[in-house]
Amino acid sequence: MLEEGRRRYDRVWAVEGCNGVGKHLAQRLVSDGEPVLDVPAKLAARARVFDTGHGRKTDATDARSVALVALRTTGLHRVSPDDHTVALRLLVDRCDELGRARTDTVNRLHKLLTELIPGGAKKFLSATRHAPCSPQCAHVMSWAGPAGDSPQS
Repeated sequence: MLEEGRRRYDRVWAVEGCNGVGKHLAQRLVSDGEPVLDVPAKLAARARVFDTGHGRKTDATDARSVALVALRTTGLHRVSPDDHTVALRLLVDRCDELGRARTDTVNRLHKLLTELIPGGAKKFLSATRHAPCSPQCAHVMSWAGPAGDSPQS
């Protein structure tokens, strides 16, 4: 896409929702030195309704409506590269998501083991302590993490 766009010297990219769904694409283009305009979703939706008459969303009508808004609207926000604070926030958010996903996985595993092991499973799970129970159990327990990890509710 970028190679095709670079064949034109007077190009400007129009991306819908540069603070939402289109953020990654817009930031990628800006980091490559491309000019990008942020087209608000409401304006693109209005253009789609007026252009097609029915307002149904398809990729083709979306692209056309975003392009029309970018061509005909003055004062659209020009996207600038995110600073390092935003990048750090994204990394911290991702780290938090991974931590929550791991905790959820350990909790689901603990629940499953309490149903499978007679008398219930111990609260503190580790692959090394539970490996002798059975080959299937050892394989499942390898997902629990290093010794001493415990599920958090």
